[in-house]
Amino acid sequence: MISYYFNLFGVVMFAISGALAASDKNMYKDLFGLSFTGFATAVGGGTLRDIILGSHPIAWVADNNYLIAITAGIILTIIFKRQLTKIPKILLVFDTIGIAIYTIIGMEKALALHVAPLAAVIMGLFTAVMGGVIRDTLINEIPQIFRKEIYATACIAGALVYLVLKYFSLPDLWSAVISIITIIVVRLTAVKFKWSLPKFEV
Repeated sequence: MISYYFNLFGVVMFAISGALAASDKNMYKDLFGLSFTGFATAVGGGTLRDIILGSHPIAWVADNNYLIAITAGIILTIIFKRQLTKIPKILLVFDTIGIAIYTIIGMEKALALHVAPLAAVIMGLFTAVMGGVIRDTLINEIPQIFRKEIYATACIAGALVYLVLKYFSLPDLWSAVISIITIIVVRLTAVKFKWSLPKFEV
């Protein structure tokens, strides 16, 4: 039940992330464009995960609360856009919280379906980043995952922490919270200090 509410919170975060990104690209006056971007960002990763895992029906199709959460995120963005955009790097914050929660939610679902642990890490990563890939593609930006900054690496780090904590039988809630915090700290610290992975010439 706790993971369910974590999931809905992540949906709201990603819906806000997508709607804010759309509004930054002068799509704010186009309510459909803003809403569609928020929707695609919120459900893109989870939809891909469920298709790969053969989990049907897809989460947001089976549960109206996902659509309610997305709608709430979009409405909050519209109402508080001016206040939100005054906060430095606010899109980064919402996106980071979203990928942190989605990584662990994606892993939990994969593990519950008896996916191999390392494959579950990949499922967590897909759940986290694919919504952002769709968002950035829709607004004609290079997706975060293809930039040099630490992004997917933070998700993988948090996912591996989750596996270790599960191995040592830490309660699921604590494993999830610690892993989510790990992803947030790694991502925001990397941005602050401009960490990036080494570049290789091919």
